[in-house]
Amino acid sequence: MTTPTVTTSSLTIRSILEKEKLSGPNFLDWFRQLRNVLKLEKKDYVLDEPIPEELLANAAKALIDARAKHVNDSTEVACIMLATMTPELHKNFEFREAFEMIEQLRVMFQVHAKQDRF
Repeated sequence: MTTPTVTTSSLTIRSILEKEKLSGPNFLDWFRQLRNVLKLEKKDYVLDEPIPEELLANAAKALIDARAKHVNDSTEVACIMLATMTPELHKNFEFREAFEMIEQLRVMFQVHAKQDRF
């Protein structure tokens, strides 16, 4: 007898992020939830690594494919991030990629959010 496989829709998991928009003071909670959702989707690496530089046309196909995947994943994550921000923050970040966005958000909110917790 086999056990049924449980699959979770990405949209269902992403709905976790809709509960509370990033406003600044809630950065640590928002970031933790974002990381959890992206980890499940195997896209959390885009928060830790910038998109690799443009490759030469004669680069190995595996490198070209890996860069293309990173670009696509980063675009999708950036859209998720923007959708879960207040309108004011959204305006400031709408033309940035995910890694750059999270780096700037850390500078803006992480230290302040940690101080507020204590």
